[in-house]
Amino acid sequence: MHRKPLLNLLMNYQPVDEDERRMLEQTIQFVHTHADCFERHLSVGHVTGSAWIVSPDRRQVVLLHHAKLDRWFQPGGHADGDPDVLAVALREAEEETGLLELKVVSSAIFDVDVHTIPARATEPEHLHYDIRFMLEAATDSPFIKTRETKDVRWVNCSEIENLTSEKSILRMKSKINADN
Repeated sequence: MHRKPLLNLLMNYQPVDEDERRMLEQTIQFVHTHADCFERHLSVGHVTGSAWIVSPDRRQVVLLHHAKLDRWFQPGGHADGDPDVLAVALREAEEETGLLELKVVSSAIFDVDVHTIPARATEPEHLHYDIRFMLEAATDSPFIKTRETKDVRWVNCSEIENLTSEKSILRMKSKINADN
């Protein structure tokens, strides 16, 4: 079964709080229920992969200003049928930032988040079941700007709140700060 590797990763993941535990359970149920969970055409929602890109010293992270949503996020995107969500996270990180020398810190899940994507002209409101992995990159690597982003930059962890109050971003920040 093409969903089994993701389900194994999810079953072995330990959430940090009750909110993340609830989203983990919701994600497991969604993946169990929908054989096409990796497909964008599934209108109720779909699995996505994201990258929490950290500097080697864990004091900075890469955030991008999303053009359509007009908010700051970590790089990530649709699986488009690919059940290897780590590969999805790597691909999306490269495409959205231009960083080509990304190191996988761990193949284990770093964070799980379920969030609503607002309706647009071509698609209804739906959920993203976002599976996140920690990657590492050198801070002197150049970025590219794409039509999907207004900006891409390294952000000091102490300054993340100046750009976003997004709960999931702050949760991921707290996870790396706990390691320092």
